[in-house]
Amino acid sequence: MKKVLIVVSCLVSCVVITYIAIRIAAPFFNDNVAKKTAGELVDLPLPNNTEFIESIYEAGKIVGNGNGMQYFGAILIKSELSLDELKEYYGAFSEHEWECMVENQNTTDVEFSDGHTNMTFKTDIEGDDYYIVYSWGSNDTIFHEFDLRGH
Repeated sequence: MKKVLIVVSCLVSCVVITYIAIRIAAPFFNDNVAKKTAGELVDLPLPNNTEFIESIYEAGKIVGNGNGMQYFGAILIKSELSLDELKEYYGAFSEHEWECMVENQNTTDVEFSDGHTNMTFKTDIEGDDYYIVYSWGSNDTIFHEFDLRGH
């Protein structure tokens, strides 16, 4: 009976320790997915007459309602090209509709049609030749279920 109690105690301890470890590791892993999403944009070649300014990323429930982890990565560029020209250029790099989206960026705040986020660029934006190029990343691991930011 004593051996059974020891085995059960060890199993319960292992399960609890594993759960805690996953809860601690999940935010780090999810941040890395978001960072990779931004890094993929940084690695794209810039069009002519365009300058890379900075990149940002975030993991969490960024837009919309309900539960779910989202991975956002973006670059801020300054370009002499028009919005349509930039959309056409970056559209060639996207495999899905949620990749390499381009919009004008008039403030340091990152905003979406359904609301404002806490993300901001560090660069002072002056003029109408600044653009944000952004993508939504994905993650097929279990870590998105254990990150409280997605709930």
